[in-house]
Order: sequence, then C-alpha cells, then structure tokens
Amino acid sequence: MTKGSKIVSVEDLSISFKHDENEKIVVQNLDFDLFKGETLGVVGESGSGKSVTAMSFLKLLPSSASYPNGKIWFHQENEKTDLLSLSEKEIRRFRGKKIAMIFQNPMNSLNPTHRCGAQVLEAILLHEAVSKSDAKKRVLELFEKVELNDPERIYSSYPHQLSGGQIQRIMIAMAVSCNPDVLIADEPTTALDVTVQQSILRLLEEIKKEFETTVIFISHDLGVIHEIADRVLVMRKGKIVESGNTKSIFADAKHPYTKGLINCRPPLEKRLDRLPTVEEYIDGKVPVLKEISRTSFDQRLTELNSTDELLKVEHLKKYYVKSRSFLGRPKEWTKAVDGVSFSMKVGETLGLVGESGSGKSTLGKTLLKLIPATDGQVHFKGHSIFDLPKPQLKNLRKDFQIIFQNPYGSLNPRMKIGKAIMEPMVVHKLFESKSQRKEKSIELLEMVGLEADHWNRYPHQFSGGQRQRICIARTLSLSPKFIVCDESVSALDVSIQAQILNLLKDLKDQFELSYLFISHDLSVIKHISDNVLVMQHGKIVERNNAEDLFSNPKEGYTQRLLEAIPKV
Repeated sequence: MTKGSKIVSVEDLSISFKHDENEKIVVQNLDFDLFKGETLGVVGESGSGKSVTAMSFLKLLPSSASYPNGKIWFHQENEKTDLLSLSEKEIRRFRGKKIAMIFQNPMNSLNPTHRCGAQVLEAILLHEAVSKSDAKKRVLELFEKVELNDPERIYSSYPHQLSGGQIQRIMIAMAVSCNPDVLIADEPTTALDVTVQQSILRLLEEIKKEFETTVIFISHDLGVIHEIADRVLVMRKGKIVESGNTKSIFADAKHPYTKGLINCRPPLEKRLDRLPTVEEYIDGKVPVLKEISRTSFDQRLTELNSTDELLKVEHLKKYYVKSRSFLGRPKEWTKAVDGVSFSMKVGETLGLVGESGSGKSTLGKTLLKLIPATDGQVHFKGHSIFDLPKPQLKNLRKDFQIIFQNPYGSLNPRMKIGKAIMEPMVVHKLFESKSQRKEKSIELLEMVGLEADHWNRYPHQFSGGQRQRICIARTLSLSPKFIVCDESVSALDVSIQAQILNLLKDLKDQFELSYLFISHDLSVIKHISDNVLVMQHGKIVERNNAEDLFSNPKEGYTQRLLEAIPKV
C-alpha cells in the first residue's frame, strides 16, 4: 500500500442505540476517509459521537447498538473488507493486529487483578506465533520504547501501583505490540498533566514514524489536536460539521461550532473578564470579549491586600507510612504535604498548580480537616481548625466547603438532586421547615443555570456539566465563605468548562466568595486566579501573582509546566 492511499473508508455510517422500545440515532450518515500515514484528529464535545464512531471500527459497541445503514471499509493490498459485516470470530483477526485502540481512562483499561506485563504479553501471544520468553522480551523492549523506567518492575506491577501516566504508556505499548496498521487514540491525554500529556503526544509521534502507523486521535481539546493532527474532523450531535487540514481549520474556521470550540479555551496571552461559550457562537451572538488590563489587575491586587486575612496555613504536613519495620514501626514516609505555609485574603482566588502526585489535592483536603494533618496549623477567620472541639468545628464547617473533581462520583445515584442540595441544610439545621429548604434549593438550581423542574430528577438524568452545576448548588446551600475547587473543571469539555468558570466568577462576586482553585491546567489557573502557588513533591516551590508568574516564571519546574501547554 503506497503512502497516502486510503486505509479506511467510512460510507454513510449511522449508529443507533435501543433503550426500552425507543431507538436513538447517535451517529448520522458519516462519510470520511482515513489515509495511510496521517494523523486524523476528531474533535467535538461529549455526546458528539466521536468515541462511538471509533469503537464501531472494531465492533466494540454493546448489543443495544445497531447500524441502520453504512459501511466501514478496511483496505489492504488490492482488497477491502467491510468491518461491520464480520462475525465476532472474524473481527478478532482485526482487533489489535490490524486496528488497535488506546482507551480514554487508563485506570479502567487494565485488569486490576493481573500484573501489567502479563496483560501486554497476552495481547502478543494472541496474535503472534512466538514463544512466551520471546513475547516477554518484546514486552520489556516496548516498555523501554514508551519510556517506562525500570521495565522489569513495571512488568511485575499491578495497575494500582502505578500512576495514570505510566498506565497510559502501558496501554500504548499494548496497542502497538502487534504493529497495527491503524491506531485509535480515544482521549488518551484528557486526565493527564500537561507535562505527561506532552510526553505522550511526543511518544505517539515517534511510534507513528517508527511503525508507519496511521493514527485517529480523538479529543475535545483543540490545543492537543492542533499539536498532533494533520487533518481534522469536527463532530457535533453525530454529524461532521467541518473538516479540513489542521492549519486551515485553525486559521479560518467556517462553522460557528468550530469557532466556539477554538475560542472558549482560556487564552494565555491575555486575561478576559468572561470566556465566550460555544452556544453564543451557534446562536449567532458573536461575543464581545472584554480584556482586563494589567492596570486593572494590579488595582485588584492592591484592593485584595487591604482586606482581612481569611486563611493562614503554617508549616502544614501530611505524611503517609511508606514502609514498616519487622515490628510494624514506620520506617519510610511519603511526604505528600511537607511544611507548607501560605495565607489568603477575603475575596481572593488562589491558584494551586502542579503535576499529579505533587500534593495539591491532599493539601486541600488536609486544610479542611477532611483528612488528619501530621503537623502544622490552619487558622480560618482567626480560629485554629485543628484545635476546635467538634461542636464548634461543625458550626465553622458551614463557612468552608469543597467541590470535587468528579461530578459523576460526587452525587448519590439513589438520591434526587433536590434532596441532595437540601441535605447540608438539614445537617446544619438551616431554615425552619422542609418547604423553606425546598424553596432555597430550587433558587440555587436556577442560580447555577438549571431549572426548577430538575428538582425531582436523579443524577443519571444529567450530563457531566449539569452534575457539576448541581454540586456547586449543593456547596452554596450553606452560604460558605471559602471553597476549595479541587480540579472541578478538569473532567469537563472545553465549552462546559467555560460556562462553569464564568459561573464561579459570577458567584464569587455575588456572594463575596474566596477560592482555593486546584488544577493542573495552567490556562485555567491564569484565567481565574489572583495569585498562584506552584507545588512540587509536597512543597511550594514558587508563588507570585498570576500575571507575573506566567510572564516571568523563576523556577525551572514552573517553566517546564508552562512550556508543556498546548498552543493554539
């Protein structure tokens, strides 16, 4: 097959799912070609049909899925095969050998009860006629190729003993183990830090060149697509709304949806008062972007410095036992938070940034006493949180709350969302009657952009962005003064992320809130923060106001984080 010839052709593809007696079409009349040696970027929000389309290549969709019309042709030499027409036994010859897939969530992609090396070994033995010893040698070589340090240790490790970045590299090694013609990468960097993301993108480029692999790269992040793709398909509601080579799409997008996706990501070169949203572009209301000048930002910092101190953290430590002696005494410690000190003013948004494992989330939970500290002090509005008796601490807890990263795991699936929002009010005995609490919870729902008739629905009836709004409404039910936002927009599409960031800014102004905003996304940190702390190995390695830290980072670690941000 010559370079540049077709390797996959999708013709008039439609995909539907049956639920009860209803049939819902999720992909409609798709037509596109994939060419040998290219990287095709497929971009769109959750629910646009990206992953469903990719999984149909290998018939990995559940039994409730059907294909009303269309074909997926796989071209090899002088023949072509319709993948959709193959039986389960026949499609196995293509899975892993001809077409391989890297799935979105690395932590759920490996069997937790099997060692990592054995799982890659199994993939090789399934498709290649080699001995077990030769297959193991191949696995170790692949682990080296994907830049996993200490391949022998990784081979013998279970998934829970490794980081998300390491597991994603194992998944890449497994995917390329049989030298497939086509590699489908489904959101392979979404949950990863910018530095790990950068290394994964570089690794995929190297593998593509070495193995002459054709890549389909699926993402909702146009910054990543801009870095890796030769050509782009933009999907919305199961249809392709725009396609073309990457440079032309980014230089002169035609469809309002594409324009919205490109522009709703927080820019690094300027500070906007509000982020534009995709909906504004689709509705034809091209937003007027209001830029905050450096003079206005400096004035904001001056005003903050004159306000009261809200939070003071002194030499905070959180250590975990890493290993014990024969007698069970601690021998080694993991220093998750190692002597951290900082303070916050009333009304301030303090950004906290660093890679996974740097101690960000542990710091946020420790200073709220959600996990016990090893040493140090936290003073909130003059009160020592760690020294307060339980009744007084319970009263104070109304003033400080947390919004967690995962909106899917933050709500009880058996509890209607109205009751979930009312629950904190019941615990803290706010309002005199159930009807007053219900009235307040409906008011909060409407405040975060949802509707009163959502009150009686369950979490599974909402999207990820809507669930995060519900979590924010629940947090606000106690009228707190200080909120820890722990990666609270990391799992969201860029368009939903823009809406939530705008909402958090509005709520801050309306209720005079203060935020500790934890994120590994530096563009988000710059957009929302007044001041920023950079954390590495449990310590604060740099602190500055947001503008100066981004324009003139002092520490090499901060510089590496900034250099790794995908540029659009």
